[in-house]
Amino acid sequence: MHKKKLIPRDISWLGFNARVLQEANDPSVPLKERIRFLGIFSNNLDEFFRVRVATLRRMTVIGKNNMHLEENPQQILQDIQLIVLQQQNEFARIWNEILKELQQQKIHLVTEQQLNKEQQVFVKKFFEEEVRANVIPLLIESIPVFPYLREKSIYLGVVMRKQQTAYDQKYAIIEVPANAVGRFILLPSKPGEHNIILLEDVIRFNLPDVFSYFGYDSFTSHVFNVTKDAEIDIDNDISTSFIQKIEKGLKNRRRGKPVRFVYDKEMDAGLLEFLIRKLNLSSRDNIIPGGRIHNYRHFMDFPDVFEQKSTRRQPFPHPSLKNYNRVTDVILKEDVMLHFPYHSFNAIIDLLREAAIDPQVTNIKITAYRLAKSSKVVNALINAARNGKDVTVMLELRARFDEEANLEWKVKMEDEGVKVLMGLPNMKVHAKLCIIKKRLENRVIQYGFVSTGNLNEQTARVYGDHCLLTSNRHIMADINRIFRVFENPRRGVASLKLCKTLLVCPNLMRKEINALINKEIRNAKANKPAAITLKLNSLSDEPLILKLYEAAHAGVQIKLIIRSIFCIMMHSKKMKQNVVPISIVDEYLEHARVMIFLNDGNEKVYISSADWMVRNLDHRIEAAAPVMDEAIKQEIIDIINIQLQDNVKARLLDDQLSNLYVPTQGKKVRSQIETFNYLNKKSHLQSENSSH
Repeated sequence: MHKKKLIPRDISWLGFNARVLQEANDPSVPLKERIRFLGIFSNNLDEFFRVRVATLRRMTVIGKNNMHLEENPQQILQDIQLIVLQQQNEFARIWNEILKELQQQKIHLVTEQQLNKEQQVFVKKFFEEEVRANVIPLLIESIPVFPYLREKSIYLGVVMRKQQTAYDQKYAIIEVPANAVGRFILLPSKPGEHNIILLEDVIRFNLPDVFSYFGYDSFTSHVFNVTKDAEIDIDNDISTSFIQKIEKGLKNRRRGKPVRFVYDKEMDAGLLEFLIRKLNLSSRDNIIPGGRIHNYRHFMDFPDVFEQKSTRRQPFPHPSLKNYNRVTDVILKEDVMLHFPYHSFNAIIDLLREAAIDPQVTNIKITAYRLAKSSKVVNALINAARNGKDVTVMLELRARFDEEANLEWKVKMEDEGVKVLMGLPNMKVHAKLCIIKKRLENRVIQYGFVSTGNLNEQTARVYGDHCLLTSNRHIMADINRIFRVFENPRRGVASLKLCKTLLVCPNLMRKEINALINKEIRNAKANKPAAITLKLNSLSDEPLILKLYEAAHAGVQIKLIIRSIFCIMMHSKKMKQNVVPISIVDEYLEHARVMIFLNDGNEKVYISSADWMVRNLDHRIEAAAPVMDEAIKQEIIDIINIQLQDNVKARLLDDQLSNLYVPTQGKKVRSQIETFNYLNKKSHLQSENSSH
């Protein structure tokens, strides 16, 4: 075998972000969506630097080679810098194209120098009423300690001069208060036109006013921003409670070491040098010259001033739930598989609301990872607690970048009588599980769900996920076993091995996946049909990748739909013959994990919360549920087959990260639209059948 076994995961991830950039570049995508993809690309890259680049940097400091990759971290960091600069250039090119298209639609992004008289008056008034109170200029030369710079903020670096003398100049910085005010301000415009100014340009226009009392009369200002190490170090101080450790970790994160500094390449050289020195940056620190505009993540919320309105299809109710008053009644009779964002998330909220007011329901237990801002899920759980139900929420406080929100939810739920569990030491809880107990006469009935996605009604409108609503006794027994570990962590994760139906991490899932792949290998060697189909967000786990190499070389047909990280090398002839790897990036985020094994023609189908990564399989609590209902099993297989036929938004995955689109032969298949049509048609057919 080729000596290089894997593509480095971080290089592979940059290949995924390049696919996001391709969407921004695609003229068939509506302009508002193209701008949104630029925002997603920018936000993704920020997170990548905060987490992955920061981790690699630490490894170079410790001198510790990456356990999962053959390359050394220093080499990977150099490769990252090269790829990121190429992508930034492509980003700038696409943005310039989009600006031209905006102008064709009479949408103008105006700078402070392009304002007409009416707009100047508006900008002055807007600054006085909305912005001034949020603007605090800092004269950085006279401050003994350089101020703490916030992570997701953009800053204006200002050079002030007096025209009479070249020597008298001062430096200042101003944080642009985009969160408080919003980044985009609509200006007075002629009918049929839209003029938009960015908040930093509103501040630029008003600089003489901001600094009026210093007597300076000439100003230059340029934007910069800093990305910091986002890792939370949870110390091992036994006397400190877990909550205090998280809070302390969050404070330390704010003081994290800068890992990237992006600045306007037109910035005054003296100010640039001053900032680099004060931030203790070196040439190794990803100092990246950029354009006038920074931090495009706000562009995900670009104002909707477009003639072409969104064509996004609305979610519809699952056909099995249409003609029933209560979701509960249906689940007690049959399994139901919800496919988001095609099916409405309301079914989940209705299920919890019904449980909250049902006098026969005694207990609700649920896991939560990322919740919506004003979560209806939490509301239903609080109402259940108020109604005397015993409600337990396993809330993962370490959900990255949601830690603060989850700390707030913890306090809110506990105030209302909900029992909040906080997981296990050194083990994130990522499984998506719910169990509801109901007492009927003298027996207890249990029902609930296993999902691939978060219980978040906001993201459920854009994330593709599967959620199995079921009252299957074996699945419920396993969910109870998992909650017993949450409720009594001293039992240890080893007791999860008692689960008989769900594949649980750590312990069971890796072992069972290996056994399922081995069976396909044996069948291939015996010249029997053998096939594996996987849909995952990320595939980087080395032992399982080596297992897939073994399967491919034995002749197992392997089909892969991988959204982001893909570390398989397609270097051998056998791999190219037997493995078809694609990635789909489109309007919805493909978030579901599905595993299908041919299994002698009696296919085994699982939906899972776990990616094939070391962290998921060995260091998290995850759960995969088998799909036992034959009709639902076929439905999942049909949806996966639709995705495998995509020739509009699917890219071929290869060792060069070239992201070539799957060639369009014959009928165009855009899988997200075809999946909507497939499920919608099933819904109509079921409605017609039930009305006859």
